[in-house]
Amino acid sequence: MATDISHTEQTMNQNPEKRTVLVVDDEEYIRDLVRTALSFSGFEVAVAADGVTALNEVQRLQPDLIILDINMPGFDGFEVVRRLRDAGDPTPVIFLTARDSAEDKLSGFTKGGDDYVTKPFSLEELVARVEAVLRRTAPAEAEAVSAITFADLEMDEKAHRVQRSGEPLDLAPTEFNLLRYFMTNPEQVLSKQQILDHVWEYDFDGNYGIVETYVSYLRKKLSDGDGSLIQTVRGVGYVIRNTTT
Repeated sequence: MATDISHTEQTMNQNPEKRTVLVVDDEEYIRDLVRTALSFSGFEVAVAADGVTALNEVQRLQPDLIILDINMPGFDGFEVVRRLRDAGDPTPVIFLTARDSAEDKLSGFTKGGDDYVTKPFSLEELVARVEAVLRRTAPAEAEAVSAITFADLEMDEKAHRVQRSGEPLDLAPTEFNLLRYFMTNPEQVLSKQQILDHVWEYDFDGNYGIVETYVSYLRKKLSDGDGSLIQTVRGVGYVIRNTTT
């Protein structure tokens, strides 16, 4: 099985403040291209050529973000993310792939990805996407309000924890940010475009399916299958309402 690990623990320890990105792609040219661009932008970069090696590197390096190809021998990118999420690993993932249909993009998000970039791609755009995802998934700053409450929901931004009626909820980073957006805008109807702008931080070409899918996932996590907490406003968007008062 091919491996390509060109990042050493010694190098990482020399500058622990640098953010680390793991680039996973079975094409050496792509790995080298992305590694060079990210290194030039100030990131520490590790690379892997297959899914098995990628999973091992995630455990060893605990990267801040993963750039992940989908079509790879052995474990494909979707399987890598599934195994990470099943293990409770919330590391943000950007899929980097030649599969560019709207269905493929939606599938990438619903399988646990945080962004989806298609080949051929602009290196400047990719670096910008990395920065955007890291901002979106970063822990709250110390001066930010840590606790947010709404109805029987309690969110601790610093600890990245959510409880409902005292029971902990296991939310992926994007689910967490989606719920935060609802909780910080209670009783306000939010359009799908507003949600895209604030949660994903970039234009998803008007494809609102990703919002609908993530709201559905969030409802399941909240045991809100009937939509009594996060309600659909037909033709407009969604609103979180306290129906117990």
